[in-house]
Amino acid sequence: MEKYARLFLKHLTKIMEFIIAVLLACGIIIMIVQLIFSIGELPDLNTYPNYDDLLTSCFNLIIGVELIRMLYLHTPITVFEVLLFAIARQVIIDHSSPLNSLIGVIAIAILFATRKFLFAPFDETEKTVFRASQKVCRINRLFHLDIPYSDKDDTLLDVLLRKMEEDDTEPGSGACVYFSDFGLRIAKVRDGKITRIEVIRSIH
Repeated sequence: MEKYARLFLKHLTKIMEFIIAVLLACGIIIMIVQLIFSIGELPDLNTYPNYDDLLTSCFNLIIGVELIRMLYLHTPITVFEVLLFAIARQVIIDHSSPLNSLIGVIAIAILFATRKFLFAPFDETEKTVFRASQKVCRINRLFHLDIPYSDKDDTLLDVLLRKMEEDDTEPGSGACVYFSDFGLRIAKVRDGKITRIEVIRSIH
């Protein structure tokens, strides 16, 4: 019951985030249209007194688009891109002092170093533990997975053992097998029998 409650809350938050993303996208589209129509009025100093104001508007729209991506992707790379554009906006538009610009450049360098040395594909995964006896077709239907199976009565354990036999992997607690976009890990063994299997799915 707790697993299904978590699944319901997960889908509910996704729906709410989707609504927020749609509203934000609508606002950004309206602002882009306004920006397009105002281009012809650039000589009018009341519309864009200088080039910096145009840059500020464009950067704000770009950051808004990256926020939308962050809302529906939920990956470290999207957070990185939002921070990158926010700092770049500050460096390019703010001309307060060379020191502030230098700090901004250092911050961007730290972001790129973090991305290169600390980010890994395994950081962007979704993990769910199931009973080994649960049927794969039911798991696929309820959790929107694509675990391959040869028979509608195949259990998660059947799929895991077949893949382990193909890969010549020894069954044991913590042992993993990998498919194209997800993996299966033995999460719990009791009295020599596999009772819990963890599905590790990559998030793209």
